[in-house]
Amino acid sequence: MLIVQKYGGTSVGSFDRIRNVAGRIKSLREDGHQVAVVVSAMGGVTDKLVTMARELCDEPPEREMDVLLSTGEQQSIALVTMALRQLGVEAVSITGRQAGMKTSGSHTRARIEAIDPTLSRRYLGEGKVVIVAGFQGVNEEGLIQTLGRGGSDLSAIAFASSVRADLCQVLTDVDGVYTADPRVVRDARKLPEISYDELLELASVGTKVMQSRSVEFAKKYGVKFEVRSSLNNNPGTIVTEEHEAMEAVVIRGVSIERSQARVTITGIPDEPGMSALILGVLGEAEINIDMIISNTAHDGYARHSFTMHTNDLGRVQAALKPVLSDLGGEANLESEAGIAKLSVVGIGMRSHSGVAAQMFKALGEGGINIGMISTSEIKISVTVEEARIEDAARVVHSAFGLDTAPA
Repeated sequence: MLIVQKYGGTSVGSFDRIRNVAGRIKSLREDGHQVAVVVSAMGGVTDKLVTMARELCDEPPEREMDVLLSTGEQQSIALVTMALRQLGVEAVSITGRQAGMKTSGSHTRARIEAIDPTLSRRYLGEGKVVIVAGFQGVNEEGLIQTLGRGGSDLSAIAFASSVRADLCQVLTDVDGVYTADPRVVRDARKLPEISYDELLELASVGTKVMQSRSVEFAKKYGVKFEVRSSLNNNPGTIVTEEHEAMEAVVIRGVSIERSQARVTITGIPDEPGMSALILGVLGEAEINIDMIISNTAHDGYARHSFTMHTNDLGRVQAALKPVLSDLGGEANLESEAGIAKLSVVGIGMRSHSGVAAQMFKALGEGGINIGMISTSEIKISVTVEEARIEDAARVVHSAFGLDTAPA
């Protein structure tokens, strides 16, 4: 069996942890498996490199930042390879370029376009463990590019697809995907499996186990993978294609996202093009907004409300104030910080009715007021006071029976 593993920065954050990783890889080899491993920079190294650059330059060029940041992963692959050879395991390290990672797009946030696995397959065929630098590739000009947040996870999923691995394991400091954050909900359970779509929705509403782009790539290319801990040998959570039995579970998980803010514009003329004007300004300012609600009041004026991270509130206000005059004399801007978002996710919503009613009833009985509501086919999100978000998560988690394993 060909197994591709990915180890994050925490997993290789010290020499002892690198030795632990090497020991785990050796055990797989002794069990008769071919092994390739994608690694991140050692914990804290990337931040140190960024700090170094900013001490030298107020605005470091992104091209040179890619050259600098890519050295973090190259350090890791060399050290892991040395640790394996110390244990008597034949291993070889390869950079993103050598692994055939072909990228496009902007520096510091590139996209993977294709992978040429020729060299990797040759080394695997020779019985060597291949240690691959994650987070990096080269564009058509041969320039180093890094993949941005979650880049090493994406590298691992893409590499596993290119070499047609039998199994891809993403090893990190958590041992799987839970029904809720165990630090918030004491009775949260680890899920044995979850669909791509469910994990994508959870990632979009605050769950930090995997970045959305990695899951999207896995779904597109049918890469089944497992999220598990690098610190123990417990089974993790399998992320796979949706199957019929999954719909029996109505809600798969509850997620929270803190530090949210809401902006409302009232007195908007009920005319075509107003929404485009408002959202166009925010787009030009490169501000990401989340929940959007629009309606028309009895007086004939419309109102738009939308949420964003609290850190972006000032930028949103600054971008929108000049627009108010274009909307007419009745337009007014209101804002509110100190809110959070609670979401429930599950593909079972497609075949079960009354999910929203059950969620709202539980929150009401818990004395928790809700603000905005947003839904998709398999997700319901609401805003609540940030001071009550943990209470809200516990109430909803219990209401859907997530603290009890299904029969």
